Amino acid sequence: MTNNRDLKPQPTFNVIEAGAVVVGVVIGVGIFKTPALVAANLDRELAFLLIWLWGGLISFLGALCYAELATAYPHPGGEYHYLRRSFGQEIALLFAWARLSVMQTGSIALLAFVFGDYCSQLMPLNDQLSLALRDHASAIYAALAVIALTGVNVMGIQPSKWLQNWLTAAKLLGLLFVFFTGLAWSSSVHPAVSSSSKPEGSYGLAMIFVLLTYGGWSEAAYLSAEIENVQRNMVKVLLGSIGAITLVFLLVNFAYLKGLGLSAIANSTVVAADLMGQVFGETGANFISLLIAISALGAIQGTISTGARTNYAVGQDWYLFSWLGRWDERTQTPLNALLFQGAITLALILLGTLTRSGFATMVEYTAPVFWFFLLLTTLSLFVLRSLEPEVPRSFRVPLYPLTPLLFCGTCVYMLQASLTYTGIGALVGVVVLLSGIPLLLLVRH
Repeated sequence: MTNNRDLKPQPTFNVIEAGAVVVGVVIGVGIFKTPALVAANLDRELAFLLIWLWGGLISFLGALCYAELATAYPHPGGEYHYLRRSFGQEIALLFAWARLSVMQTGSIALLAFVFGDYCSQLMPLNDQLSLALRDHASAIYAALAVIALTGVNVMGIQPSKWLQNWLTAAKLLGLLFVFFTGLAWSSSVHPAVSSSSKPEGSYGLAMIFVLLTYGGWSEAAYLSAEIENVQRNMVKVLLGSIGAITLVFLLVNFAYLKGLGLSAIANSTVVAADLMGQVFGETGANFISLLIAISALGAIQGTISTGARTNYAVGQDWYLFSWLGRWDERTQTPLNALLFQGAITLALILLGTLTRSGFATMVEYTAPVFWFFLLLTTLSLFVLRSLEPEVPRSFRVPLYPLTPLLFCGTCVYMLQASLTYTGIGALVGVVVLLSGIPLLLLVRH
């Protein structure tokens, strides 16, 4: 088996396969959880639908910026590579640390716990097992999911793509069924949520949760070195995926409104289960549990696949991490990077069995760091156009510089909102990010 630093990724993804990864990552568990959090911060049904449309438009602006970067600089490091070329090695390494410690492994662990929660309901561990094992059933299922899906990725790019395609298709069909159920079952009363209880700035908090649900489309950048004819197809992957995701989110949230009403959504902790249970009883609730488990698996699979690419790129650039920068010729995967990422995620799951936080706290933890680096990546578009005007750009952002400026403004607002409207989780995320500075000094030395 050949496994060294001289081998590079080969273009093996077509548009559909790459799009399945993006859709699979974005449409995870958020669409089953965040609608209730969004509805709790709004007082009109029209506003509830429009904010989901607005989230899609904002993501579309960002995708236009990433399309230019990814087609001009196809690289498995994605955002890490753009930041390195525009702002230098130090900022790029700090981003890689944030992605490893906050954004990517934290997301995988959270998704794995959600998968574990629903699996432990659908398939409770045998009563003959010890009480300790049954009490930690969710963590056991979460760890098994990470081990199994990391194993699929280690087996090779073809099994990984095959599994991603089927998981994405299954979740889309399931959400389509939820949509038609919501249309067929209309709640007779749709009271608005009382605006008297709304805190000032609640639209900003609602937008945090909406854009969190849309988060993940930027993962397409990490496949840019592996997409066939990337200069032409990357634009199709990004814009087509955002269009499909926006349509799905609008249809599903319309179904929630039609079947439950805004007030019931706002007061629900399991909005999709409430809708399906109202129509089909226990069978409907079990269907939603299975759909969420499949959705979580699809998001974990895509996140594992793209996350390891950053670690591989770091290994290519830094001698201290050179063991991560090895590409396996037989499987066409960054083998060591996948295993390292899986080990850290398992450590987070182990930690999570003792100190698990809720979904909203995980949003607080990741949001400020995410929006900070999304802002820097968009700014790199301006920097690279200035520093490297000779680089061929098969796709240029329409209405430049207005389009990237609008998206930068959104990133600044979301960064401010994620610090203003969130609590201790945001502080922890920032502290973890800053803890990468000693690592940066060590690597420089």
